[in-house]
Amino acid sequence: MNRLPLQAVLFDMDGTLVDTERLWWEAVEQIAGRALTTADAPEVLGRPVEHTADWLAATTGGPATGLAEALHREFADRVRAGIVPRPGALDLLDALAREGVPTALVTASPRAVADTVLEALGASRFAVSVTADDTEHTKPAPDPYLAACRALGVGPAACVAVEDTQTGVSSAEAAGCTVLAVPSLAPIDAAPGRTVLSGLTDVTPDRLRALLPYELRVMSWNLWYGGTKVHDHRAKQLKVIAETGVDVVGLQETYGTAAEELAEALGWHHHRAGENLGIISRFPVTARLGDPDVGFYGAAGVRIAVGDQDVEVWTAHLDYRDYGPYVTEGDPTVHEGVRLAEMRDTLRRIGDAEPVVLVGDFNCPSHLDWPDVSWPVTVAAEQAGLRDSYREANPDPVRDPGHTWSPVEGHPEPQDRIDFVLHRGLRVLDSRSYVSGSPRPLPDVADNDWPSDHAAVITTFSLHGRAEPA
Repeated sequence: MNRLPLQAVLFDMDGTLVDTERLWWEAVEQIAGRALTTADAPEVLGRPVEHTADWLAATTGGPATGLAEALHREFADRVRAGIVPRPGALDLLDALAREGVPTALVTASPRAVADTVLEALGASRFAVSVTADDTEHTKPAPDPYLAACRALGVGPAACVAVEDTQTGVSSAEAAGCTVLAVPSLAPIDAAPGRTVLSGLTDVTPDRLRALLPYELRVMSWNLWYGGTKVHDHRAKQLKVIAETGVDVVGLQETYGTAAEELAEALGWHHHRAGENLGIISRFPVTARLGDPDVGFYGAAGVRIAVGDQDVEVWTAHLDYRDYGPYVTEGDPTVHEGVRLAEMRDTLRRIGDAEPVVLVGDFNCPSHLDWPDVSWPVTVAAEQAGLRDSYREANPDPVRDPGHTWSPVEGHPEPQDRIDFVLHRGLRVLDSRSYVSGSPRPLPDVADNDWPSDHAAVITTFSLHGRAEPA
């Protein structure tokens, strides 16, 4: 089970690294002229000064002019009087520095306040700092964390953000970061991808690494008569699986025994359904789903255990007849009824499972690729809440067509994307179509290194385990 590598740790400032939340709270009380209550917290904690100033003006009925400046002055005076690092904060920063893990300060405070705190903490402890002055939108928008990741040259999915307020947590999670929450004044609930601890004492780089999500690489692959059109097809199939580093493969056209033979050679788990469908997985298969005697067309699924999380993976093969792009006049979707019925049956079997991945050869294009054609099969999947992972990672169909049909069918056969990796409840890190070597076109395919008439689709997901409460 591979976790993403820890590329950076992104720290909130107020209440997370330094004990300034109480100073800010007291500063707001001073300017407001009254004691604050827990009902006021969402407007005060983790918010930019301008937001709190506008809120104060609205609640007191007084003028907003000068309130932000007054809050700035009151808070800065208190900060200069004495910054107290939260227990364990400096030890964690120094441990990350020793291990070469870059850090960033990401705060909703203005630059002037942040620089005062950085001077006290040691600005050299941070490779990057992002303040309310540096992005158009600050927390709870994802902009500050995305800006920090860009500046560091890292991906949000491989970063841990350390936050003490729900506003900051929302910002970091919207950016795609894993979150360690250390609440200072208001409680925060645990959730998938979010761990809640009482403080930073005894938090180590290894503890942060253990919070990162698992990486799950899923392939959809039509084997083309089990691969039998190509010499040494089984060895070539195994070579593709090994070289791509995939974890789960949803297979179509297995020719009966391909799933079992591939899994046995790899030391993996497998499920065979009928004579055409199969799934192989390096992760344990805990349940087999769907009709085990499914016909040549249809769907089959498994439940796999990835760490402490269960994921359903389904493979589907839809009828190939009356392929839509062959229609040259009139509505190209006119013959989609059979495939649409098969997709609806597949979606009924999947139900509301989450997280779930549906892969397959749908034998039809996507409405996301054809601006003027609503291909009903992919529309039905989208309406069921399934997202197209390839188009998430590659949103421009002109620049990245992702054709999977066909690497061996020559002109005038239309090129299109008919193989898919759809999902619900996962985060896409990368997706691509894949063909190894330079396949010769039909009929001279026997010696090809690529043993199929389809390109495969490979998507890398991140997958968090269950919520970890404090």
